Amino acid sequence: MARLVYLGTPEAAVAPLEALVRAGHDIALVVSRPDKRRGRGAALMPSPVKEAALVLGLPVTDRLDDVSTAGAELGVVVAYGRLIPPAVLDRLPMVNLHFSLLPRWRGAAPVERAVLAGDTETGVCLMALEEGLDTGPVYAEQRVPIDDEEDTDDLRRRLVDVGCRILVDTLSQGVARLPEPVPQVGEPTYAEKIRPDELELHWERSTEELSRVVRLGRAWTTFRRKRLRVLRVRVRPRGAAGDREVVPGLLRGPVVSTGDGELELVEVQPEGKQPMGVDDWLRGARPAAGEHVGT
Repeated sequence: MARLVYLGTPEAAVAPLEALVRAGHDIALVVSRPDKRRGRGAALMPSPVKEAALVLGLPVTDRLDDVSTAGAELGVVVAYGRLIPPAVLDRLPMVNLHFSLLPRWRGAAPVERAVLAGDTETGVCLMALEEGLDTGPVYAEQRVPIDDEEDTDDLRRRLVDVGCRILVDTLSQGVARLPEPVPQVGEPTYAEKIRPDELELHWERSTEELSRVVRLGRAWTTFRRKRLRVLRVRVRPRGAAGDREVVPGLLRGPVVSTGDGELELVEVQPEGKQPMGVDDWLRGARPAAGEHVGT
């Protein structure tokens, strides 16, 4: 077993921390991002990783420099959300659990970018941390198929489960017996954070493209000049529209015309209201014949 420093912030980084504790590793220190306010006027709240660490009785800090005095053999980074300065890496070697098949989708949003690009598979890599953005050689990796209708939350949960196993297995013999890492091979692509404008549904795009945006979890359009979040959709088979004219954004019951066909709304959230099934929304909104979304 190893004496470790763990660096992570969001919910996706909680399970790997818990897995390392269950495996018997000595977590000398947990480093997470500073507490933030959640909600209007709310008190400061800890990150999910800090909250989990406190429950586990582990020491926690938001000061990155504290890793140098923790007496650890290795740092483990999972979605920490901040680049580690070279001076810190010089004091403590680190590994990073990354949710893609490197060098594809280096960066902050690999799961979202894989879904948005229509990738049929992704995976998890455990790599040596370097100064560059996700450039380090890889200790272990596992490929994971992406289901055509799988949203990013479900996919991320599967990747986290795989990542926990990779992390525990790779560190099971201690730091001194880590395998020799293998350099990344291939053309890098970069997973920038999803911009708000990328979540707007432009109905002239293809049905497949629009469904991928919805699978990111925060897609939106407008109806009667108010925002309408689109939470779940069903892709209708090609030809389902028959001979009907394709007018992007035209609403016929729960079905919206796209640039190349139709997309069926399943769950939506009108502005200022709770999520609801599309039938409930239609009963309240009563769209007139010929009305559009996206206007």
